[in-house]
Amino acid sequence: MKYRGKMNYDIKDINLAPNGALRAEWAEREMPVLRDIKTRFKQEKPLKGIKISGCLHITAETANLAHTLKAGGADLSLCASNPLSTQDDIAAHLVASGIPIFAIKGENPDTYYRHIEAAVSHGPNITVDDGADVVALLHSKKQDLITNVIGGMEETTTGVIRLKALHNQGKLRYPIIAVNDSDTKHMFDNRYGTGQSSLDGIIRATNILITGKTIVTIGYGWCGKGFASRAKGMGAHTVVCEVDPVRALEAVMDGHTVLEMNDASKVGDIFLTVTGGINAIDKSHFRNMKDGAIVANSGHFNVEINIDALKNMSESIRKVRPYVEEHTLENGKKIFLLGEGRLINLAAAEGHPPSVMDMSFANQALAGEYIVANYKNMEPGVHILPNEIDSEIARLKLHAMGMTFDELTEEQETYLNSWEIGT
Repeated sequence: MKYRGKMNYDIKDINLAPNGALRAEWAEREMPVLRDIKTRFKQEKPLKGIKISGCLHITAETANLAHTLKAGGADLSLCASNPLSTQDDIAAHLVASGIPIFAIKGENPDTYYRHIEAAVSHGPNITVDDGADVVALLHSKKQDLITNVIGGMEETTTGVIRLKALHNQGKLRYPIIAVNDSDTKHMFDNRYGTGQSSLDGIIRATNILITGKTIVTIGYGWCGKGFASRAKGMGAHTVVCEVDPVRALEAVMDGHTVLEMNDASKVGDIFLTVTGGINAIDKSHFRNMKDGAIVANSGHFNVEINIDALKNMSESIRKVRPYVEEHTLENGKKIFLLGEGRLINLAAAEGHPPSVMDMSFANQALAGEYIVANYKNMEPGVHILPNEIDSEIARLKLHAMGMTFDELTEEQETYLNSWEIGT
C-alpha cells in the first residue's frame, strides 16, 4: 500500500493522473444528469458525514460518480469490482483528487480481495457494489463493521441475484437498493451499454469482421437483448440460447434463431455469455465448437465460461493478441478465449459509453441520498428506488437531449383513474 499524506491507497502509478483527469473530463461532457445532481449536491450536502465504501469498475464514468458523491459531502473509498476493469490513469486521477483507490488493472485474485478489504476497512455507513463483493465481505469476514452500515446500493444483475439469495436465507442485515432494477438503469445501461460495449470489446480484441459471422448470445435478459440486436444490426447471423421460454419466444419474435446450447455450439463463430449464472459454456460445448471459435463473457463473473474445463482439454495455450488466448485441443482444434473470461467490454474496451452511465450513476447518487433520508424506515432486504425518482432521471435526460414529452390533461387523468366511463 502507498500513502498520500495520511491517505492510504494502492494503484499502478500516480503519474498517470493528468491523463486520467482529461478522460474523466471528456466523459463528464456526456453525463449531463449527473452534472446537474453534482451541482445540487455541492449546495445541499445530502451525504455530509457519510462514509462510503464502493466496489465498482474504476473507469472514467465512475470517476464522475465519485466526484458527485464527494461533492455531496461523502467520505469515500473505492476498489475495483473486476481484476481487469480498472483504468489505471483514472485510479491515479481519483487518488490525486483525494479519494482513496485500491485498484490495479490485471491484479491477481489475492490482490483483488486484499483491495476489497482495504476499501471496507474505511468503516462505511453506505456500501456501493457492482457484484455484491463488499456485502459478501461484510457478512462474512468483516461482520464487526456492519453495525455502522445504514444501507447500500447494488449496480448489476449478478449482485442483485446474490443479495436476494442472502435475504432469502434471512442473513441480509441492512437495506440495499437494487439500482440495477430501476428502469433508467437496466433498460439503458444493460441493453444499450452492454450491447455496444461488448461488441466493441470483441472487435478491439480480435479485429474480426462481424458481418456474416454466426454470433451466439447465451442469455436473453436486457444485456443479451442489447448485444444480439447490435450484432444483428452489423450483419451477423444471430442465435440465442435461453432457459426461460418467454424470453426465448421474445428472441424469436425479435428475429433471432433460438437453439439449445448443444446445437448452437456447433454453428457459432463467436459466443458471448450474459446469463449471470455458471458454466453457460461447458466442456461438452467446447467439444462441439468449430475450429477457430471465439468465446467471450460479459456477465459479471468469469464463471459463466468453464475455463478450467477448457484448460484441461487443451494441449497447449498461448497468448496470440493482448486479450486473446489460443487453446489448442487434443484434436488440433483451436478455441480462442477473450479477456481471460472476464467482462470483455471492460477487459478489452472502455466499458459503457458515458451517456449511458450517466443514468446508472444518477441512480446511484440519488439512491445514496434516499438511503440517508429514509434508512430508519427501511427494513433489511432488497429495495428499488421509488418510481418518481426513476421518472425524474428520465426527465432530466430528455431535457439534456433537447427532447420534450407530453403530460396528461386533467380530463385524461380523470378518465384513466375512473371506472364509470365506458363506451
